Amino acid sequence: MKVNCIFATMILKVLLFPFAVLYNLVTAFRNKLFDLGYKPSISFDLPVIGVGNLSVGGTGKTPMIEYLIRLLSPTGKVATLSRGYGRQTKGFRVATQSDTAETLGDEPLQFFRKFGNEVMVAVGEERALAIPLMLQEEEASCILLDDAYQHRQVRPSFQILLSDISRPFYHDHLLPAGRLREARKNASRADVVVMTKCDPNMGFDERSRVKALVSQYTDKPVFFSFVEYGSPVLLRGALVSERIIGCSGIAHPGAFENYLQSKFVLSRSFRFGDHHNFTSDEIKEVVQVAKSADAAVMMTEKDAMRLTPDLLEIFGEVSAAYIPIQMKFLENGAEFDQLILQSVNKFKN
Repeated sequence: MKVNCIFATMILKVLLFPFAVLYNLVTAFRNKLFDLGYKPSISFDLPVIGVGNLSVGGTGKTPMIEYLIRLLSPTGKVATLSRGYGRQTKGFRVATQSDTAETLGDEPLQFFRKFGNEVMVAVGEERALAIPLMLQEEEASCILLDDAYQHRQVRPSFQILLSDISRPFYHDHLLPAGRLREARKNASRADVVVMTKCDPNMGFDERSRVKALVSQYTDKPVFFSFVEYGSPVLLRGALVSERIIGCSGIAHPGAFENYLQSKFVLSRSFRFGDHHNFTSDEIKEVVQVAKSADAAVMMTEKDAMRLTPDLLEIFGEVSAAYIPIQMKFLENGAEFDQLILQSVNKFKN
């Protein structure tokens, strides 16, 4: 069965290859227009750090943004700018206490709730227009651009490229045959490459092998990071049993579910699409299963941002919690920090 599945995947990639070639022509032409200056790319007189990837799907951009907020907040006011994926509003918006995931997007809302006044959180589809509006609202010492690697209308002063170690860009293919939004060679635009979601016990030989593969496309430094899971944060009730029901609406829930299995008795997992807006019927089904199993419901932090007060009421006496995460480096984390701080300090001279 597994062999048949692999064979079918290979056939599908072959059939989609002509479309990937066409996609490559379109994206390459667009990038060339920016490279030659026929399409404008704006820079600003303050540090603008871009965080993005070459592929679709989750590569750990949110944990990286949070890492940078913690690193840079002691140096001055940090601002984040996201598109606000999944929100039901349009245009430029600065986060306030009245915002929800529907008005702001789940990831920006997570930044705002976690860091409060320590950071200015804004959303806007057109980053080149949004940045001047942000600076009119409040003075910032640094702006973090979330998921903006392909948004070339703004030229970051420092660009971070993320790549999931389980789906590395150097083994991937262009859409629709693969998951790449643009060709592998465009990794050269980044100032550093961070391989994310690595095994914390990843050895030196494996890291060296990955660095060699990345070096085919860029000579920039390569770093390795992993996800550190925190203690559950309660949303409803109390955790009185190790039995849980997993519920997630993220791009790749496998790692989250593996962690739940390692720490709890995972009775069942509900999987929804990335940035999925839960309906009352969906939550009712999750709660009913949790009741039957005498279990609590465990979610990711991003999922928790999409739970409105009305949805939380549905849980009733069923306990619910989320697992916060942080990004950590396997090695040379201090070197990464130094590169970031140096890029910011250039604007202070």
